[in-house]
Amino acid sequence: MTSGIRPIDVLLQRAGVRGHQRAPSDSKEFHEVTKRDALRLLENDVDRLLQTTEPARQPALRAELGRFADLFGRFLQEEGPALDWNKIQKLPENAVMNYSNLKLPKNEQIRNMLDKLVVIKLNGGLGTSMGCHGPKSVIPVRSDLTFLDLTVQQIENLNKTYDANVPLVLMNSFNTDEDTEKIVRKYKGFRVQIHTFNQSCFPRISREHFLPVAKDVDVEKDMEAWYPPGHGDFYDTFRNSGLLKKFIEEGREYCFLSNIDNLGATVDLNILNKLVGEERATTPVEFVMEVTDKTRADVKGGTLIQMENKLRLLEIAQVPPEHVDDFKSVKTFKFFNTNNIWANLAAIDRVLREKTLNMEIIVNNKTLENGTRVVQLETAVGAAMKCFDGAIGINVPRSRFLPVKKSSDLLLVMSNLYTLKNGSLVMSPQRMFPTTPLVKLGENHFSKVKEFLGRFANIPDIIELDHLTVSGDVTFGRGVSLRGTVIIIANHGDRIDIPAGAILENKIVSGNMRILDH
Repeated sequence: MTSGIRPIDVLLQRAGVRGHQRAPSDSKEFHEVTKRDALRLLENDVDRLLQTTEPARQPALRAELGRFADLFGRFLQEEGPALDWNKIQKLPENAVMNYSNLKLPKNEQIRNMLDKLVVIKLNGGLGTSMGCHGPKSVIPVRSDLTFLDLTVQQIENLNKTYDANVPLVLMNSFNTDEDTEKIVRKYKGFRVQIHTFNQSCFPRISREHFLPVAKDVDVEKDMEAWYPPGHGDFYDTFRNSGLLKKFIEEGREYCFLSNIDNLGATVDLNILNKLVGEERATTPVEFVMEVTDKTRADVKGGTLIQMENKLRLLEIAQVPPEHVDDFKSVKTFKFFNTNNIWANLAAIDRVLREKTLNMEIIVNNKTLENGTRVVQLETAVGAAMKCFDGAIGINVPRSRFLPVKKSSDLLLVMSNLYTLKNGSLVMSPQRMFPTTPLVKLGENHFSKVKEFLGRFANIPDIIELDHLTVSGDVTFGRGVSLRGTVIIIANHGDRIDIPAGAILENKIVSGNMRILDH
């Protein structure tokens, strides 16, 4: 399994409680019988859930919950680590291309290339971890523009510049679809066709009895009982939405898929040239994963490995405990996955038709507000890599990985480190080196966006910053400049006000420094 929980132990216990008098409990036969029982019980419970809605909705729900039952069945079959560490092979020479070796297409070819492209953004996440309500994509990140605003600006600029018609597709979840649909209306006058579809909605499973905690299929009534099953669900739901068929019939060949909160994930013409332009390989490349050099800040990120002569994604959850340190080694695994994926549409259709799509299951243990311990089963979109032919990695510059997961990321993208150009963030030429500063802001005072913004009269000048750590009750006046390594620590009960116009270069500030109005 991909986590410490072993479903078979729970199931054996349940089988014993239910009075099975079959084979000895350590026999293979007993395990197989118990797994069958567990799957049958779950399928019965799914049938019960289906009866709680009107008949017209049942066929679509049956198909969706059928995919969930398949995932659960696979989950039962997996025991021990999902990956045999000893089978990892050295990455072949040509497995990861260097971005600097890619060529820019000729201007007259660009429109034709763009007509073969679809841009897809993963838009299922909420902004709750940053203290915001609704979809994360509507958090203002720069000049009052949201992730969604910037994405639409980028695509519109492409379409206008090259007289193209690149569509934008948003994969929503049941958490974000209603709010997103309302917001998308404001882009009606833009030169961008926007399509949306919903990923699946699966029931969370109780860790106690391994059955869904939902009492009926009214998701609105009990949102906590349901979850969107990770971005690996993209392939099935994209096909089921009818959009995959539509785009293939339009002559489109590739989709570029990325997280909507990664502000560096813009359409790259050099990569597109490798896929559909003059630089197209003689052997089709069906799947590209953009990777970038791993730093100490990225040690938990997924990486590329070769196994059974196939390139595949390795996530930390799949790593046997005794090899976690090896996995985190920057020397052993040099790259990590940005989750910027380019995939051939016809190949997606093929693997779905042939039922050869097989992604490792990620087991996510959670505790609900009422204390119920649950399991949610997920998959990752990049894990499908091994199912495609001619898959490669491309080692891209760090600038293509600008995710905003925390307020520390927000500080970077709001700062003078970047300028905004047609919806894209461009690093300031005044920055002497291409890496971004390492920023750590204290969880207690900076984690929520509103609180974070209230602590800065304006965002400091960080053009020359290498490292910033802030902990405790700290505020920043207007026009502050931070350079080199700056550490500011206000002890419990103390407060530090950095005065307006202050220049802190290679400084440690601690204790109590408070400026009061006279």
